[in-house]
Amino acid sequence: MFDIVWQSDQVLVIDKHAGVNFHSEQGEAGLFATLTQSFPSLYPVHRLDKPTSGLLVMAKTADANRQLCEQFRQRQVDKYYLAISGKKPRKKQGSVVGDMTSARRGAWMLTRTRHNPARTAFVSCHMAPGLRLFVVKPATGRTHQIRVALKSVGAPIVGDTLYGAEPSDRLYLHAYSLGFEINGEYQRFTQPPSSGALFGDTAFTHLMSGDVIDVAEPWNMAWPAC
Repeated sequence: MFDIVWQSDQVLVIDKHAGVNFHSEQGEAGLFATLTQSFPSLYPVHRLDKPTSGLLVMAKTADANRQLCEQFRQRQVDKYYLAISGKKPRKKQGSVVGDMTSARRGAWMLTRTRHNPARTAFVSCHMAPGLRLFVVKPATGRTHQIRVALKSVGAPIVGDTLYGAEPSDRLYLHAYSLGFEINGEYQRFTQPPSSGALFGDTAFTHLMSGDVIDVAEPWNMAWPAC
């Protein structure tokens, strides 16, 4: 269900497994309910979709929760995701900006308006024949934001049947890097994905070495304006 990456007396950082629901569902304890069995005073600062894996930070105290929630609200948390698509995008890198509205079957869609837009920057590179790796930097945190953004540029994420991709062994979206400040000290964590055939492929491993793009340190990449 999860692996503990790091913890202090203020915060807990975990690596959520793909396919794990954050909230309890149909009588089955979700991720947060399971965590509170060991950490009773935990605060849920943010969340990931059920099929998405990767880094989550949670607060152990009310003060830490206040600090982290304010950073998320002010868009000061450094977040980077990895995604794989089986389609070539209409542009190799850029940004997707637009309001989001609910659609059918639990999906979301972009609109042409920008009253309170979701903002997503991305950089992509060839991974293998028919596959492309995306490094994604969301400036906002809307439901399905990255999934909708990549769909909008013609590159739905592998395994994302809700947005037009073919079925696969998992949704290939992973919260890879997370940086935040707590009590005046900056903390940064990176966690490569640990499940999924494509995330274990040698082509993906080669890209993670940083020879093509600086996946190892995405905060140092030249990001498109968003």
